[in-house]
Amino acid sequence: MAEFIKVTEQPSTYRHLEKMSIQEILLHINQEDKSVPEAVNAASPQIEKLIAAISDKMLEGGRLFYMGAGTSGRLGILDASECPPTFGVPYGMVIGLIAGGEKAITQAVEFAEDSTDEGWSDLQKHFINDKDVVVGLAASGTTPYVIGALKECRKRGIVTGSISCNPNSPVSAQADFPVEVIVGPEFVTGSTRMKSGTAQKLVLNMISTTVMIQLGRVEDNKMVNMQLSNIKLVDRGVKMVMDQLSINDYESAKDLLLKHGSVKRAVEAMTN
Repeated sequence: MAEFIKVTEQPSTYRHLEKMSIQEILLHINQEDKSVPEAVNAASPQIEKLIAAISDKMLEGGRLFYMGAGTSGRLGILDASECPPTFGVPYGMVIGLIAGGEKAITQAVEFAEDSTDEGWSDLQKHFINDKDVVVGLAASGTTPYVIGALKECRKRGIVTGSISCNPNSPVSAQADFPVEVIVGPEFVTGSTRMKSGTAQKLVLNMISTTVMIQLGRVEDNKMVNMQLSNIKLVDRGVKMVMDQLSINDYESAKDLLLKHGSVKRAVEAMTN
């Protein structure tokens, strides 16, 4: 078995941050951040395999679960919560779970991530089954809440994935489709909300966007199924309708959009 080294806990390559000017701090943080997309790109073959597995299951009617603790858990919840308004899918199709429950979204819940049983218990509340996919998010790759849940999923034939920032981590060992984005030591030693969090966010963007394209929720380059939940989105939708139907009258396009409830349905009503 390959040696497990916690790169995320290695000392920062910068010393005496408190003595730096604001300009120096910003420069060095930016320098570190620039390395993150390269690390994500290096992991793209792993990401592709995970996305293909998720797409296959969701095309068969399955759901996608993200689960993590702290920053990782919050990022999963963020990505899941944006899928319905962006792509018009039902709430409950993509679900984010965090160790410690809803309170942990805004406040640290002590020791919540240390339970090996709580993650599986949270999944059971959603009647998890073998049609679903569970992706564990753990920058360190050692979060018991996530590892315990993935282990139980695998026992029951539920497809698992993971996103971590250490090579050969314990969470990867419990994932059918592990993704390891190795971004190196953080600017502030061990502060994985920084580069590691950015890396996880980029991978989550890739997963949800690509899966939704595979599910037919995007046409051309447009969010034709987005929810019309505010003035900005209605305006965006009106302009899409005007463009696709070659309508010059804004108000007529708006009436059509609001009548049918989405760009896709409005266009289909006029072209079928």
